[in-house]
Amino acid sequence: MLEIINVLVAAVASFAVGAVYYMKLSEPWMDASGVPRGEDGQPANGANPMLYVGTFLLQLVVAGMMRHVFELATIDTIAKGAVAGLGVGLFFITPWIGINNAYGDRPKKLTLIDGGYATIACTVMGIVLTLF
Repeated sequence: MLEIINVLVAAVASFAVGAVYYMKLSEPWMDASGVPRGEDGQPANGANPMLYVGTFLLQLVVAGMMRHVFELATIDTIAKGAVAGLGVGLFFITPWIGINNAYGDRPKKLTLIDGGYATIACTVMGIVLTLF
C-alpha cells in the first residue's frame, strides 16, 4: 500500500512542479509551441479540466514505472533517486522530446523548455520515490 501512496505523492509533486514551472515560462512556451490563444491571451485549451486530468494520469504512469525500475535497481536513497530521476528526464525524456520536435520542425526553444521540465520533474519524482 505504501508503494501506491509513494507513486501518487511523486505524481502530485511533479504535477505541482509543472504548474510553477510553466507559470514562470508561460509566455516563452506559448510563443515556441504555437498554441492558439484565446482573447485573454491564455491558451485556448487551458480551461479544459480533462487536459489536467490526463496530464496527471500520464504523470502517474511515469512515476509508477520509475518506482518499478528503482525497485529493480535498488535505488533506495534520496541521492540515488535524484541522480536516477535526473538521468531519466535528461537522457530519456528530453531527447525523445527533441526528436519529436525536430521532425515536427518545432523551435529548439520548445525542446529546451519542455525538456527542462521533464528533467526537473523526474528529479523530483526520483527524490519522492526514495523518501518512503
